[in-house]
Amino acid sequence: MQEQVQSIEETEGLSQTEQYLTFQMIDKSYGLEILNIKEIIEYAEVTEVPMTPDFILGVINLRGRVVPVIDLGLLFAGQPVILTRRTSIIILEVKNSDLQLEIGIAVDVVNEVIDINDNDIEPSPSLGDKINTAFISGMAKVDKEFLILLNVEKVMSVDEFTIISSIQA
Repeated sequence: MQEQVQSIEETEGLSQTEQYLTFQMIDKSYGLEILNIKEIIEYAEVTEVPMTPDFILGVINLRGRVVPVIDLGLLFAGQPVILTRRTSIIILEVKNSDLQLEIGIAVDVVNEVIDINDNDIEPSPSLGDKINTAFISGMAKVDKEFLILLNVEKVMSVDEFTIISSIQA
């Protein structure tokens, strides 16, 4: 019986490890939990869609499916992703409210998949009432620098999701 109590106590103290895809965008490191990622593709020609917000680059044809592609650099910092040989599109399955979408996000460089222990993740910073940080699920210290962990469902507002879903439809 004493052994059972000890093993329960040991397992309760264990933290969980999650896998994150890391990428660079505008000289900052970000991470996305791999559960939302469907695939990563090389940046290809994106067809512009008229009268859409600037952060929507357009759409791509992904094996017969129309997938909207957004520029996270424009959405976050007002700076577009710089297209190079290493620019990639991360295809995500995103849920927000009652909408479920498949979207692509253009990023400067995809790095690697890493394991991050829950104990190594700090909560998202509070920067005051006027700055929205809900899209940050946490901050992890990796190789002496902070990795901003994104909450995919909160990166865009419901209105922005509605615009993207109308493009996909």
